[in-house]
Amino acid sequence: MNALELRGLQKNYGDFMLGPLDLTLPAGCIMGLVGENGAGKTTTIKLILDMISRDGGTVSLYGKDAKESYPLGKEEIGVVLDEVGFSACLNALEVGKIMRGVYRNWDQAVYEGYLRRFELPEKKKFKDYSLGMKKKLGIAAALSHNARLLVLDEPTGGLDPVVRDEVVDIFSEFTRDESHAVLISSHIVSDLEKLCDYIAFLHRGKLMLCEEKDELCEEYGVARCSLEDFAAIEPSAVLGKRETPYGIEALLRRADAPAGMELGRIDIEDLFVLMVKEAK
Repeated sequence: MNALELRGLQKNYGDFMLGPLDLTLPAGCIMGLVGENGAGKTTTIKLILDMISRDGGTVSLYGKDAKESYPLGKEEIGVVLDEVGFSACLNALEVGKIMRGVYRNWDQAVYEGYLRRFELPEKKKFKDYSLGMKKKLGIAAALSHNARLLVLDEPTGGLDPVVRDEVVDIFSEFTRDESHAVLISSHIVSDLEKLCDYIAFLHRGKLMLCEEKDELCEEYGVARCSLEDFAAIEPSAVLGKRETPYGIEALLRRADAPAGMELGRIDIEDLFVLMVKEAK
């Protein structure tokens, strides 16, 4: 079963148009949503969560239309937004008491376990938390009500590398249950490369590609060559390029590369940067 399906999803702000988007996130998998600032990542997440109205298309959660499954459907979604929105005057224990009244499946023992694991002070007010501590509290809450789908907008921003690595492991553990899934937006592409099964690239509201991460690395490669060698490549085969002091780095589909041209492995961040440079 698919945890999340977007079909023809659209939002029009006049000066910005998102979509139409078609995405499928299978249960048991993690999808990374990548794009520069203003690409539409947060808008997409808000549409999935029904925080803003759609101008077209559908959102399905585990086979049910999201609008029809709310508010009960929200019980099964753990959410961490870019700005964790707990009241400034609350401490972590008080947040837990409120969440217990919001979610029928709230598990206080699990929540308190994450407070200890993240070394969060229980009686310190939220307004006095650092950015990283706020993110960790949001993650703890999202993981404490038996959600099946996590929707995460920049959840590792503000975390130091050690804690970020621990959080990435927690998200990976979450999908060991094959009914669970994660949609995660992040500027830290190295985290997504480590974590995700699928990568979706957004640019100016349009979906540039959405594929399995391992297939992306197999399908695309980078040619590092001189200007003369680059001139011999068919222009339609070049998906992105950048000039360096040593020549040209060109993004190609391996199947379209000239015979005999050696292509190096490309990581997800370079793939994204080169595609966006070409689109611009």
